[in-house]
Amino acid sequence: MTVLDVEQSNEDTAKPRRWLGVRHLQFFLLFLSVVVAYGIRTNMSVGIIAMMETDPPDPSIPTYPDWTEKETILSAFFWGYVIPQIGAGQLVKKFGPKWFLAVTMFINSLFTLLIPVMASSAGEGGVIACRVIQGLNQGFLYPSVHTLLGKWTPLPERSKVASFVYTGGPLGTVISLPVTGVIANSSIGWPTAFYLYGGLGIGWSVLWALLGADSPAKHGRISDEEKEYIKGGGNTTDGEQKELPTPWLSIATSMPFIAIFVTHCGQNWGFWTLMTEIPSYMSDIMKYDIKDNSLLSALPYFVLWILSFFFSPLADFLIVRHYLSIGNVRKIFNSIGLMVPAITLVALAFVDSSQKDLALALLVITVGFNAAVYSGFNVNHIDLSPNHAGPLMGITNSLSNVVSILAPLAIKVIPYEQTDPILWRYVFCIAAGIYVVTDLFYVVYASGEVQPWNDLSEQRVENSIEEDNERFY
Repeated sequence: MTVLDVEQSNEDTAKPRRWLGVRHLQFFLLFLSVVVAYGIRTNMSVGIIAMMETDPPDPSIPTYPDWTEKETILSAFFWGYVIPQIGAGQLVKKFGPKWFLAVTMFINSLFTLLIPVMASSAGEGGVIACRVIQGLNQGFLYPSVHTLLGKWTPLPERSKVASFVYTGGPLGTVISLPVTGVIANSSIGWPTAFYLYGGLGIGWSVLWALLGADSPAKHGRISDEEKEYIKGGGNTTDGEQKELPTPWLSIATSMPFIAIFVTHCGQNWGFWTLMTEIPSYMSDIMKYDIKDNSLLSALPYFVLWILSFFFSPLADFLIVRHYLSIGNVRKIFNSIGLMVPAITLVALAFVDSSQKDLALALLVITVGFNAAVYSGFNVNHIDLSPNHAGPLMGITNSLSNVVSILAPLAIKVIPYEQTDPILWRYVFCIAAGIYVVTDLFYVVYASGEVQPWNDLSEQRVENSIEEDNERFY
């Protein structure tokens, strides 16, 4: 095939002949999985405030004002979340992600239903245990979803589809925070919020078991035309190829991969600091009640979700039209997603409680512009290696979520009360500094090129490992 033929083929796959196909159902189901998973993950940020109230809306609602481990409960999810992901990436790569995703979502949802029961019977320790088990099972979410996106998504749609699926997280937060706040502020009480999300998760598991598939090759109702479109659109994994061994040393010594990992750490510090602590900031500093607090805390994530529909098509447009290379697009959008929030976080650090509107506007900009990272590092694993996208996401998501554990706990180390604005000045400035440093590292070392170790045969992997060992030692 000539260079002209390749360019013509790329142009053909980029043409807007988008029929509504089986792949779109898969994308929608994955989007829903992230929406529900994030709802389960984040409703505790508002739920814990209601659980510890001294004056519940109805005397029959159980509350626990003597509890002292609020930050531990908020971070406990990540204790479990970091453990399975590297192994999860390998398992879903070897056996397929469909059933891992269905079963782990079911267990995750079951322990959501159990939170009110465990709070009553086992206290803080019981809730912490539920959150750890939730995290263990959600540890399979991103490796499974990333593997599925690697199988189902043509290159011209990659930024758009990945952003659509992963911004289910912010949308799940947008829905979860106000819904939990409204329920917690009503006579039915905070336990109902956990029952609701547990039921939704179990319902999704059943739906996915019936309609989901590991790859186009394993779906019984996909047309040959759609299969060819997915493969012809730059997707190098059709689900029928021989399993490739994972080139661990090549991955560990790859600077483009390390750049993703470093940036993922920075993103998680800032994102989860804000995700877990915005409700407390709105309550303790801005003095909003729980109903207004939950609605306003969700607003920044709604803006993030909306902006993702601007950033991701723009990223795909720049790539498909060859205005910029994939690597440059990833670096530019990553910098928009981290540098703009860094600036607004520093400004937010010096806003006082009399400037509520300004504080809210800065929070909206901080979280909203973070949407650009979904077209930056967050999809870059698939650029580097479509064949190993699941394990790559498992590695970075596992190790970077150690930071997600530390971020809420770090607030306890700062020697100021949560009602003291100085505490929040430290919190916001530290997050801003981490955003800047990690983004600069990404700009220097990131790449958009498929790496040589993506499609090595078993023998070539062995040779590559031997060469890596010689260089390493």
